[in-house]
Amino acid sequence: MTHRVGFVVFDGVTMLDVSGPAEVLHQANRLGHHYDPVLISACGGEVRTSTGMPLSGTMTATEAGRVDTLLVAGGDCLTEQPVDAELLATTRAVAARATRVASVCTGAFVLAELGLLDGRRAATHWRHADTLARRHPRVRVEPDAIHVRDGRFITSAGISAGIDLTLALVEDDHGADAARRIARELVVFLQRPGGQSQFTTATAPPARNGLLRTLIDSVLADPAADHGLPSMARAAAVSTRHLTRLFHTELGTTPARWVERVRLDRARQLLLDGHSVTSAARHSGFGSDETLRRVFVRHLGITPTAYRQRFATTGTVRTAITEAGGTNENRRQALAPGR
Repeated sequence: MTHRVGFVVFDGVTMLDVSGPAEVLHQANRLGHHYDPVLISACGGEVRTSTGMPLSGTMTATEAGRVDTLLVAGGDCLTEQPVDAELLATTRAVAARATRVASVCTGAFVLAELGLLDGRRAATHWRHADTLARRHPRVRVEPDAIHVRDGRFITSAGISAGIDLTLALVEDDHGADAARRIARELVVFLQRPGGQSQFTTATAPPARNGLLRTLIDSVLADPAADHGLPSMARAAAVSTRHLTRLFHTELGTTPARWVERVRLDRARQLLLDGHSVTSAARHSGFGSDETLRRVFVRHLGITPTAYRQRFATTGTVRTAITEAGGTNENRRQALAPGR
């Protein structure tokens, strides 16, 4: 039985949001699992992707008819301006008849605008998670998730996470072995280790209060110094209670949690610059390897050593794969472990 998958696309759509999931479905077809992908747009015809490359042969919602799974692709335009009314109408019409409704990256903004994610858990690109939460407070945004399923709705993180999402859909339809074989063919993880927070970068948050801005600058300049609450309060010449209130009001967090994130960001950079775990712990202010490991696991879902291997250089990644063993099968197992 053929499973129809409708991709909602539009001018400015991110190419990989479409081509990544489509390739997973193509590989599934090669295994004998029949998927029929169709491109759907508000007006039909050709749309232009964010790269400038066109997608031709798209259908209107009426022409496409019913699909089993609807997948809304993302694009930067969905966060930068109000979602186009015709795009919303097209998505609403197709989603009403679909068994499953999914989104890749910022495609979640379309589903949220339609109210389809109200009261539900959802994911989007880490850079836009806060925006989605502010714009749609009834959506329970999970900023670290690679993909989230809530009822018949499945949303995924940024861009390449559309491949993860589609592998999960294939697993639902045809079992883990089918999804694993496709992951091996595409040389990707069946379930990537860690959440998407490992890809984020911390930035200094804006603060209106001049006293707090000065304190923030001093912490960023030397994260390894003494930045306990009493020490920071003395430096700012305020009480610990007042400083805590300032952090809550301006930054929405506690002084200790904010300092920990700054130190984590510095430790990440030190690791990427070639420092050992011990050196990174000392120069970032965590002090010990064990403390650094606990913070990495809690925030990023991986250890400092694994983080360095994964992100330091492309050569490190190749080495890590090679060390899994000399055979092609061992390397495929390293890249596509079972769940």
